[in-house]
Amino acid sequence: MMRRIFSLLLLLFLLNAVSFGQIREVPEAVQEAFDHQYPDADSVKYEDNFVSVQVHFTLNGERMKASYTNKGRWKETEKVWNFEQLPADVKDGFDKSKYADWQISETKIVYRPDGVERYRVKVGKNDLQKKYLFFNKTGRLVEELITI
Repeated sequence: MMRRIFSLLLLLFLLNAVSFGQIREVPEAVQEAFDHQYPDADSVKYEDNFVSVQVHFTLNGERMKASYTNKGRWKETEKVWNFEQLPADVKDGFDKSKYADWQISETKIVYRPDGVERYRVKVGKNDLQKKYLFFNKTGRLVEELITI
């Protein structure tokens, strides 16, 4: 009986270790692409999601997250931001949107390939109604995504 309990505990421990550990190495193409794009990054942490890799880092004292494909193709970079720091046109666009009375819970600047820059505002009306709103630099709402 004691041996069975010990075996079960050992099995649970091993499963736990595997689930929290990195199953494979971060693709070298991702590391090379990141190092080339952000050579001055600090506190770099890779998060391998099998189909993509997210890299959490600090650059010039600002928290950021870059996303890459497994082949090292850059998809986007997010920078933590404050709603009050947004350009006046973007704040005005939000204030004129149908979401102006929703609660703001997060603001980020999203950099995408080809120089595309979006201002992402996470809003919620209640526990079930939450969205990411993407504004361009002129304050136009260009994309909405449902989130949890």
